[in-house]
Amino acid sequence: MSRINNRQLFFQHLAQTSEKPIGIEVASAKGIYIHDVNGKAFVDMIAGFSVCNIGHSHPDVIKAIQEQVAQYMHVIVYGEFVQAPQVNYASTLTALLPSNLQSVYFTNSGAEATEGAMKLAKRVTRRTKIVAFEGAYHGSTQGALSVMGDEYFKTAFRPLLPDILHLRYNNFEDLELLDYTVACVLVELVQAETGITPANKEWIQALRLKCDSLCALLIVDEIQSGFGRTGTLFAFEQYGINPDILLVGKALGGGLPLGAFISDTKMMGTLTESPVLGHITTFGGNPVSCAAGYAALQVLQNSGWIQEVAAKEKYLLDHMVHPAIQQRNHKGLWMSLQFSSAALAKKIAAACVADGIITDWFLFAEDRIRIAPPLCITMEELEMAIQKIKDSINQSI
Repeated sequence: MSRINNRQLFFQHLAQTSEKPIGIEVASAKGIYIHDVNGKAFVDMIAGFSVCNIGHSHPDVIKAIQEQVAQYMHVIVYGEFVQAPQVNYASTLTALLPSNLQSVYFTNSGAEATEGAMKLAKRVTRRTKIVAFEGAYHGSTQGALSVMGDEYFKTAFRPLLPDILHLRYNNFEDLELLDYTVACVLVELVQAETGITPANKEWIQALRLKCDSLCALLIVDEIQSGFGRTGTLFAFEQYGINPDILLVGKALGGGLPLGAFISDTKMMGTLTESPVLGHITTFGGNPVSCAAGYAALQVLQNSGWIQEVAAKEKYLLDHMVHPAIQQRNHKGLWMSLQFSSAALAKKIAAACVADGIITDWFLFAEDRIRIAPPLCITMEELEMAIQKIKDSINQSI
Protein backbone atom coordinates (compact mmCIF):
# COMPACT_ATOMS: atom_id res chain seq x y z
CA MET A 1 0.00 0.00 0.00
CA SER A 2 1.38 3.42 -0.96
CA ARG A 3 2.42 6.00 1.59
CA ILE A 4 -0.16 8.41 0.18
CA ASN A 5 -2.91 5.88 0.79
CA ASN A 6 -1.66 5.29 4.32
CA ARG A 7 -1.94 8.97 5.10
CA GLN A 8 -5.39 9.16 3.55
CA LEU A 9 -6.57 6.10 5.45
CA PHE A 10 -5.13 7.53 8.67
CA PHE A 11 -7.57 10.43 8.44
CA GLN A 12 -10.45 8.35 7.07
CA HIS A 13 -10.45 5.41 9.46
CA LEU A 14 -8.51 6.31 12.63
CA ALA A 15 -10.33 8.43 15.17
CA GLN A 16 -8.68 11.84 15.31
CA THR A 17 -7.96 13.67 18.56
CA SER A 18 -6.90 17.01 17.12
CA GLU A 19 -7.38 18.99 13.95
CA LYS A 20 -3.67 19.07 13.17
CA PRO A 21 -1.82 15.90 14.26
CA ILE A 22 1.96 15.94 13.97
CA GLY A 23 1.57 13.47 11.12
CA ILE A 24 5.01 11.82 10.96
CA GLU A 25 4.64 8.51 9.13
CA VAL A 26 6.78 6.25 11.30
CA ALA A 27 9.02 3.56 9.81
CA SER A 28 11.22 2.75 12.80
CA ALA A 29 12.47 4.04 16.14
CA LYS A 30 15.69 3.37 18.02
CA GLY A 31 17.37 5.13 20.91
CA ILE A 32 16.43 8.81 20.88
CA TYR A 33 15.43 8.75 17.20
CA ILE A 34 12.24 8.14 15.25
CA HIS A 35 12.67 7.59 11.49
CA ASP A 36 9.93 8.30 8.97
CA VAL A 37 9.19 6.41 5.76
CA ASN A 38 11.40 8.80 3.80
CA GLY A 39 14.40 8.06 6.00
CA LYS A 40 14.33 11.34 7.91
CA ALA A 41 15.49 11.10 11.53
CA PHE A 42 13.68 12.96 14.32
CA VAL A 43 15.06 13.40 17.83
CA ASP A 44 12.25 12.41 20.18
CA MET A 45 12.45 15.23 22.71
CA ILE A 46 9.27 14.11 24.47
CA ALA A 47 10.11 10.38 24.77
CA GLY A 48 6.63 9.34 23.74
CA PHE A 49 5.31 11.50 26.62
CA SER A 50 7.73 9.85 29.07
CA VAL A 51 6.90 6.31 27.95
CA CYS A 52 10.33 5.76 26.39
CA ASN A 53 12.56 6.81 29.28
CA ILE A 54 15.24 4.30 28.20
CA GLY A 55 14.82 5.20 24.54
CA HIS A 56 13.13 3.32 21.73
CA SER A 57 13.62 -0.34 20.90
CA HIS A 58 16.24 -1.23 23.47
CA PRO A 59 17.63 -4.68 22.53
CA ASP A 60 17.12 -6.08 26.04
CA VAL A 61 13.43 -5.12 25.92
CA ILE A 62 13.00 -6.56 22.43
CA LYS A 63 14.63 -9.82 23.55
CA ALA A 64 12.34 -10.05 26.59
CA ILE A 65 9.27 -9.47 24.41
CA GLN A 66 10.32 -12.09 21.87
CA GLU A 67 11.05 -14.67 24.55
CA GLN A 68 7.73 -14.09 26.29
CA VAL A 69 5.71 -14.14 23.07
CA ALA A 70 7.27 -17.51 22.26
CA GLN A 71 6.06 -18.88 25.61
CA TYR A 72 2.57 -17.43 25.95
CA MET A 73 0.64 -14.20 25.62
CA HIS A 74 -2.86 -13.76 27.05
CA VAL A 75 -4.14 -16.75 29.02
CA ILE A 76 -6.92 -15.51 31.36
CA VAL A 77 -8.12 -12.35 33.08
CA TYR A 78 -5.68 -10.74 35.48
CA GLY A 79 -5.38 -12.27 38.94
CA GLU A 80 -6.39 -15.90 38.30
CA PHE A 81 -3.26 -17.67 37.05
CA VAL A 82 0.25 -17.42 38.45
CA GLN A 83 2.23 -15.81 35.65
CA ALA A 84 5.98 -15.40 36.08
CA PRO A 85 6.27 -12.05 34.20
CA GLN A 86 3.72 -10.45 36.53
CA VAL A 87 5.24 -11.98 39.67
CA ASN A 88 8.82 -11.09 38.70
CA TYR A 89 7.95 -7.52 37.88
CA ALA A 90 5.75 -6.91 40.92
CA SER A 91 8.28 -8.39 43.35
CA THR A 92 11.18 -6.46 41.79
CA LEU A 93 9.24 -3.21 41.77
CA THR A 94 8.00 -3.48 45.35
CA ALA A 95 11.53 -4.23 46.55
CA LEU A 96 12.36 -0.67 45.45
CA LEU A 97 9.38 0.84 47.29
CA PRO A 98 8.51 1.55 50.95
CA SER A 99 7.12 -1.23 53.12
CA ASN A 100 3.55 0.10 52.80
CA LEU A 101 3.63 -0.23 49.00
CA GLN A 102 3.91 -3.98 48.52
CA SER A 103 0.79 -4.97 46.56
CA VAL A 104 0.60 -4.21 42.83
CA TYR A 105 -2.58 -4.16 40.78
CA PHE A 106 -1.57 -4.07 37.11
CA THR A 107 -3.82 -2.22 34.66
CA ASN A 108 -3.65 -1.36 30.98
CA SER A 109 -2.85 2.33 31.45
CA GLY A 110 -2.29 5.18 33.86
CA ALA A 111 -5.88 6.35 33.56
CA GLU A 112 -7.10 2.89 34.57
CA ALA A 113 -4.71 2.99 37.52
CA THR A 114 -6.40 6.23 38.59
CA GLU A 115 -9.81 4.60 38.32
CA GLY A 116 -8.75 1.61 40.39
CA ALA A 117 -7.13 3.77 43.06
CA MET A 118 -10.26 5.88 43.50
CA LYS A 119 -12.35 2.74 43.93
CA LEU A 120 -9.85 1.36 46.44
CA ALA A 121 -9.91 4.58 48.46
CA LYS A 122 -13.71 4.53 48.67
CA ARG A 123 -13.68 0.84 49.62
CA VAL A 124 -11.08 1.29 52.37
CA THR A 125 -12.40 4.51 53.94
CA ARG A 126 -16.13 4.01 53.32
CA ARG A 127 -16.20 7.68 52.32
CA THR A 128 -17.13 9.30 49.03
CA LYS A 129 -15.40 12.68 48.69
CA ILE A 130 -12.37 12.78 46.39
CA VAL A 131 -10.03 15.77 46.40
CA ALA A 132 -7.79 16.82 43.53
CA PHE A 133 -6.15 20.05 42.42
CA GLU A 134 -6.57 22.77 39.86
CA GLY A 135 -4.30 22.00 36.92
CA ALA A 136 -4.31 18.25 37.64
CA TYR A 137 -4.23 15.63 34.91
CA HIS A 138 -4.82 11.99 35.84
CA GLY A 139 -6.25 10.60 32.57
CA SER A 140 -9.30 11.01 30.34
CA THR A 141 -11.69 8.23 31.34
CA GLN A 142 -14.80 9.48 33.10
CA GLY A 143 -13.55 8.98 36.65
CA ALA A 144 -10.12 10.40 35.86
CA LEU A 145 -11.77 13.22 33.94
CA SER A 146 -13.82 14.04 37.04
CA VAL A 147 -10.64 14.81 38.98
CA MET A 148 -8.99 16.68 36.10
CA GLY A 149 -8.32 20.25 37.13
CA ASP A 150 -9.30 22.08 33.95
CA GLU A 151 -12.92 22.82 33.09
CA TYR A 152 -12.38 23.28 29.33
CA PHE A 153 -11.68 19.58 28.85
CA LYS A 154 -14.52 18.47 31.15
CA THR A 155 -17.58 20.57 30.42
CA ALA A 156 -18.65 18.74 27.25
CA PHE A 157 -18.83 15.43 29.13
CA ARG A 158 -20.79 16.36 32.22
CA PRO A 159 -22.35 15.04 34.40
CA LEU A 160 -19.25 13.41 35.85
CA LEU A 161 -18.57 11.88 39.27
CA PRO A 162 -20.21 13.73 42.18
CA ASP A 163 -18.51 14.75 45.42
CA ILE A 164 -15.28 15.99 43.85
CA LEU A 165 -13.45 18.93 45.41
CA HIS A 166 -10.68 20.84 43.64
CA LEU A 167 -8.18 22.83 45.67
CA ARG A 168 -5.40 25.18 44.62
CA TYR A 169 -2.04 23.50 44.02
CA ASN A 170 0.77 24.50 46.38
CA ASN A 171 -1.71 26.47 48.51
CA PHE A 172 -1.44 25.89 52.27
CA GLU A 173 -4.68 27.70 53.10
CA ASP A 174 -6.79 25.33 51.00
CA LEU A 175 -5.62 22.33 53.02
CA GLU A 176 -7.93 23.55 55.80
CA LEU A 177 -10.87 22.62 53.56
CA LEU A 178 -10.08 18.92 54.01
CA ASP A 179 -12.30 17.15 56.54
CA TYR A 180 -13.48 13.73 57.69
CA THR A 181 -15.68 13.26 54.63
CA VAL A 182 -12.61 12.94 52.39
CA ALA A 183 -11.78 9.46 51.13
CA CYS A 184 -8.60 10.41 49.31
CA VAL A 185 -6.51 13.20 47.88
CA LEU A 186 -4.94 12.75 44.43
CA VAL A 187 -1.81 14.76 43.75
CA GLU A 188 0.96 14.94 41.16
CA LEU A 189 4.32 15.81 42.71
CA VAL A 190 5.02 17.54 39.41
CA GLN A 191 1.95 18.80 37.60
CA ALA A 192 2.72 17.79 34.04
CA GLU A 193 0.10 19.51 31.91
CA THR A 194 0.40 22.95 33.49
CA GLY A 195 3.91 23.03 32.07
CA ILE A 196 6.02 21.11 34.62
CA THR A 197 5.01 22.67 37.94
CA PRO A 198 6.79 20.99 40.89
CA ALA A 199 5.07 20.75 44.25
CA ASN A 200 6.45 22.73 47.16
CA LYS A 201 8.13 20.21 49.49
CA GLU A 202 6.76 21.76 52.68
CA TRP A 203 3.28 21.85 51.17
CA ILE A 204 3.40 18.18 50.22
CA GLN A 205 4.56 17.28 53.72
CA ALA A 206 1.72 19.36 55.19
CA LEU A 207 -0.72 17.57 52.88
CA ARG A 208 0.64 14.21 54.05
CA LEU A 209 0.16 15.19 57.70
CA LYS A 210 -3.36 16.51 57.00
CA CYS A 211 -4.36 13.24 55.34
CA ASP A 212 -2.93 11.31 58.28
CA SER A 213 -4.92 13.40 60.77
CA LEU A 214 -8.15 12.72 58.87
CA CYS A 215 -7.48 9.05 58.03
CA ALA A 216 -7.77 10.01 54.37
CA LEU A 217 -5.62 8.25 51.76
CA LEU A 218 -2.95 10.15 49.85
CA ILE A 219 -2.77 8.98 46.24
CA VAL A 220 0.42 10.12 44.50
CA ASP A 221 0.34 10.16 40.71
CA GLU A 222 3.78 9.33 39.29
CA ILE A 223 2.48 8.19 35.92
CA GLN A 224 4.68 10.73 34.11
CA SER A 225 7.22 11.58 36.82
CA GLY A 226 8.19 7.99 37.64
CA PHE A 227 11.08 5.84 36.46
CA GLY A 228 13.86 8.37 36.70
CA ARG A 229 12.37 11.40 34.99
CA THR A 230 13.01 13.72 37.96
CA GLY A 231 16.40 12.31 39.00
CA THR A 232 15.26 9.55 41.38
CA LEU A 233 13.33 6.42 40.53
CA PHE A 234 10.21 8.12 41.89
CA ALA A 235 9.77 11.79 42.70
CA PHE A 236 8.26 11.09 46.13
CA GLU A 237 11.73 10.03 47.27
CA GLN A 238 12.72 13.71 47.07
CA TYR A 239 9.77 14.92 49.15
CA GLY A 240 10.20 12.92 52.33
CA ILE A 241 6.76 11.30 52.16
CA ASN A 242 5.29 7.89 51.38
CA PRO A 243 2.06 7.61 49.37
CA ASP A 244 -0.81 5.43 50.56
CA ILE A 245 -1.42 4.54 46.92
CA LEU A 246 1.10 5.07 44.13
CA LEU A 247 -0.02 5.45 40.51
CA VAL A 248 2.40 4.42 37.76
CA GLY A 249 2.17 4.01 34.00
CA LYS A 250 3.87 5.29 30.84
CA ALA A 251 7.50 4.09 31.31
CA LEU A 252 6.26 1.21 33.49
CA GLY A 253 5.70 -0.95 30.39
CA GLY A 254 9.01 -0.32 28.63
CA GLY A 255 7.10 0.86 25.56
CA LEU A 256 4.11 -1.48 25.83
CA PRO A 257 0.75 -0.63 27.45
CA LEU A 258 0.90 -1.04 31.23
CA GLY A 259 -0.19 0.85 34.33
CA ALA A 260 -0.56 0.00 38.00
CA PHE A 261 -1.80 1.21 41.34
CA ILE A 262 0.32 0.06 44.26
CA SER A 263 -0.71 0.01 47.90
CA ASP A 264 -0.62 -1.83 51.20
CA THR A 265 -1.40 -5.55 50.96
CA LYS A 266 -4.17 -5.40 53.56
CA MET A 267 -5.84 -2.41 51.90
CA MET A 268 -5.62 -3.99 48.46
CA GLY A 269 -7.24 -7.10 49.90
CA THR A 270 -10.51 -5.21 50.35
CA LEU A 271 -11.07 -5.58 46.59
CA THR A 272 -11.36 -9.36 46.96
CA GLU A 273 -14.57 -9.52 48.97
CA SER A 274 -17.95 -7.84 49.41
CA PRO A 275 -18.05 -7.94 46.44
CA VAL A 276 -15.68 -10.52 45.08
CA LEU A 277 -13.89 -9.14 41.99
CA GLY A 278 -14.15 -5.63 43.39
CA HIS A 279 -11.88 -4.56 40.56
CA ILE A 280 -11.25 -6.64 37.48
CA THR A 281 -9.39 -6.31 34.18
CA THR A 282 -8.98 -8.64 31.22
CA PHE A 283 -5.69 -7.40 29.80
CA GLY A 284 -4.12 -5.52 32.75
CA GLY A 285 -0.75 -7.07 33.56
CA ASN A 286 -0.45 -8.64 30.13
CA PRO A 287 2.55 -10.99 30.40
CA VAL A 288 4.29 -9.51 27.35
CA SER A 289 3.92 -5.98 28.74
CA CYS A 290 5.19 -7.13 32.14
CA ALA A 291 8.19 -8.84 30.56
CA ALA A 292 8.99 -5.67 28.61
CA GLY A 293 8.58 -3.46 31.67
CA TYR A 294 10.74 -5.72 33.82
CA ALA A 295 13.50 -5.65 31.21
CA ALA A 296 13.25 -1.87 30.90
CA LEU A 297 13.55 -1.46 34.67
CA GLN A 298 16.67 -3.63 34.67
CA VAL A 299 18.17 -1.47 31.91
CA LEU A 300 17.33 1.69 33.83
CA GLN A 301 18.85 0.42 37.07
CA ASN A 302 22.04 -0.81 35.40
CA SER A 303 22.61 2.15 33.08
CA GLY A 304 23.42 5.00 35.45
CA TRP A 305 21.08 7.28 33.47
CA ILE A 306 19.10 8.31 36.54
CA GLN A 307 22.31 9.48 38.18
CA GLU A 308 23.04 11.61 35.09
CA VAL A 309 19.70 13.45 35.21
CA ALA A 310 20.94 16.26 37.49
CA ALA A 311 23.87 17.06 35.19
CA LYS A 312 21.63 17.04 32.12
CA GLU A 313 19.09 19.24 33.90
CA LYS A 314 21.87 21.74 34.65
CA TYR A 315 23.02 21.61 31.05
CA LEU A 316 19.50 22.43 29.91
CA LEU A 317 19.30 25.32 32.35
CA ASP A 318 22.68 26.68 31.26
CA HIS A 319 22.14 26.37 27.51
CA MET A 320 18.39 26.32 26.74
CA VAL A 321 18.35 30.11 26.86
CA HIS A 322 16.80 32.49 24.31
CA PRO A 323 15.36 36.03 24.54
CA ALA A 324 11.98 34.73 23.31
CA ILE A 325 11.71 32.25 26.18
CA GLN A 326 9.75 34.03 28.89
CA GLN A 327 9.94 31.33 31.58
CA ARG A 328 11.33 27.83 32.09
CA ASN A 329 9.77 25.36 34.51
CA HIS A 330 11.78 22.24 35.23
CA LYS A 331 12.20 19.15 37.37
CA GLY A 332 14.91 16.71 36.38
CA LEU A 333 15.14 15.99 32.66
CA TRP A 334 11.76 17.62 32.17
CA MET A 335 11.21 21.23 31.19
CA SER A 336 8.71 23.62 29.67
CA LEU A 337 9.59 26.70 27.64
CA GLN A 338 7.04 29.51 27.79
CA PHE A 339 6.55 31.98 24.94
CA SER A 340 4.47 35.11 24.46
CA SER A 341 1.46 33.26 23.05
CA ALA A 342 0.04 29.85 22.26
CA ALA A 343 0.21 30.68 18.56
CA LEU A 344 3.95 31.31 18.78
CA ALA A 345 4.57 28.18 20.84
CA LYS A 346 2.74 26.03 18.30
CA LYS A 347 4.60 27.72 15.44
CA ILE A 348 7.90 26.94 17.14
CA ALA A 349 6.85 23.34 17.81
CA ALA A 350 5.98 22.92 14.11
CA ALA A 351 9.33 24.43 13.09
CA CYS A 352 11.10 22.02 15.45
CA VAL A 353 9.38 19.03 13.84
CA ALA A 354 10.30 20.31 10.38
CA ASP A 355 13.92 20.49 11.56
CA GLY A 356 13.88 16.98 13.03
CA ILE A 357 13.03 17.72 16.66
CA ILE A 358 9.81 16.29 18.13
CA THR A 359 8.24 18.49 20.78
CA ASP A 360 4.69 19.48 21.64
CA TRP A 361 2.61 21.82 23.80
CA PHE A 362 0.82 21.17 27.11
CA LEU A 363 -2.90 20.56 27.64
CA PHE A 364 -3.30 23.40 30.15
CA ALA A 365 -0.40 25.58 28.96
CA GLU A 366 -0.58 26.02 25.22
CA ASP A 367 1.97 28.83 25.33
CA ARG A 368 4.69 26.35 26.37
CA ILE A 369 6.57 23.58 24.58
CA ARG A 370 7.72 20.34 26.19
CA ILE A 371 11.29 19.12 26.70
CA ALA A 372 11.44 15.53 28.02
CA PRO A 373 13.95 13.44 26.04
CA PRO A 374 14.79 9.81 26.78
CA LEU A 375 17.08 9.63 29.79
CA CYS A 376 19.71 7.93 27.62
CA ILE A 377 20.31 11.10 25.58
CA THR A 378 23.99 12.04 25.62
CA MET A 379 25.35 15.52 26.33
CA GLU A 380 26.37 15.80 22.67
CA GLU A 381 22.89 14.86 21.51
CA LEU A 382 21.38 17.27 24.02
CA GLU A 383 23.61 20.06 22.74
CA MET A 384 22.52 19.34 19.17
CA ALA A 385 18.84 19.29 20.10
CA ILE A 386 19.08 22.54 22.05
CA GLN A 387 20.70 24.28 19.08
CA LYS A 388 17.99 23.07 16.72
CA ILE A 389 15.29 24.28 19.10
CA LYS A 390 16.97 27.70 19.22
CA ASP A 391 17.15 27.72 15.41
CA SER A 392 13.43 26.93 15.26
CA ILE A 393 12.69 29.79 17.66
CA ASN A 394 14.69 32.15 15.45
CA GLN A 395 12.76 30.99 12.37
CA SER A 396 9.43 31.56 14.11
CA ILE A 397 9.73 34.94 15.78
